Amino acid sequence: MEHEVYIDPEVETPPAVEEQIRRAVLATLEGERVDVPCIVEVCVTDDEGIRQTNLDMRGVDRPTDVLSFPMFELSVGEKPRADWADPDTDKVFLGDMMISLERARAQAQEFGHSPEREVCYLAVHSVLHLLGYDHLDEGPMKARMRQREEAILGKLGITREGV
Repeated sequence: MEHEVYIDPEVETPPAVEEQIRRAVLATLEGERVDVPCIVEVCVTDDEGIRQTNLDMRGVDRPTDVLSFPMFELSVGEKPRADWADPDTDKVFLGDMMISLERARAQAQEFGHSPEREVCYLAVHSVLHLLGYDHLDEGPMKARMRQREEAILGKLGITREGV
């Protein structure tokens, strides 16, 4: 599948981190069996950048690790459709995400795993949001999302103990 991932680094982002984000986004689309070509845009920022966006978009004046801005209101299991594609690109714009690299590094240290794992986790988590997953409850919805996150990261060889 010819999905595209555009990365807009607002802060210094090592090429390896950009590649990890790209791999995680593509693995999630593949793992969720998205069968129409999609575009996902990723902004890599710091705590201040994500705090300002969180304030502007959600009225929450604090930084967070990742924000997701889906283009469509999908339900879990619902897939983007080919007739939603932009006629200029023949691809469906799935949405945007914003990752705080600063927050990802701090959380990796806090959780005792690598920054690479945390960045990949946040990218997978965000794509699942773009595809209709949510974790508003502390029950079945959250458990289902966590199961998909771990399965996708596992296919990438990214475990809590490893990278």
